[in-house]
Amino acid sequence: MVLKKVFVLLVMALLLQPVQAQFSKASLQATGLTCAMCSNAINKALQELPFVESVKADIKNSAFSIAFKQGKPVNLDAIRDAVEEAGFFVGGLQVTGTFSELGIRAETFTRIGDAWFLFLKTGNRVLNGEQTLRVLDKSFLTAKEFKKISASVSVPSLQTGKAAAGRSGEGPKEGERVFHVTI
Repeated sequence: MVLKKVFVLLVMALLLQPVQAQFSKASLQATGLTCAMCSNAINKALQELPFVESVKADIKNSAFSIAFKQGKPVNLDAIRDAVEEAGFFVGGLQVTGTFSELGIRAETFTRIGDAWFLFLKTGNRVLNGEQTLRVLDKSFLTAKEFKKISASVSVPSLQTGKAAAGRSGEGPKEGERVFHVTI
């Protein structure tokens, strides 16, 4: 009986540890670009973010490879805002990070750094090493892609990007920002 209690306490302590993860890079697909000057506007906007180390544009594919500064928290909404303030939209965003024993359960909130994430369509697993997460939120996909994903997932926060009212347990407070991701 004592061994069982010790085991339960040990598991709880591990689950409550802050997640050690650092996003190191991202791949961004932009929409609405028509020329090299458009790519330049996004490139400049992304370079101004305090956590961005470098940006490389692939003009032909309207894509951007973003490297993040080590030790700086990454703000996904700031990336989207920078693209939109440059006059364009995010059509896709994938972030890559290094994880250490991050246990995830499908449709369960997980804190990574300063943000809440909800893993969709992943099953239960442990993330170790370098992993790439695809952001599924409305403002990080094309309208067509978001419609397809939202039809296959019944999570209220997917529509708003905010934690829903009336939920209980560990996780974000009502109205707090939640990023929806898959692997």
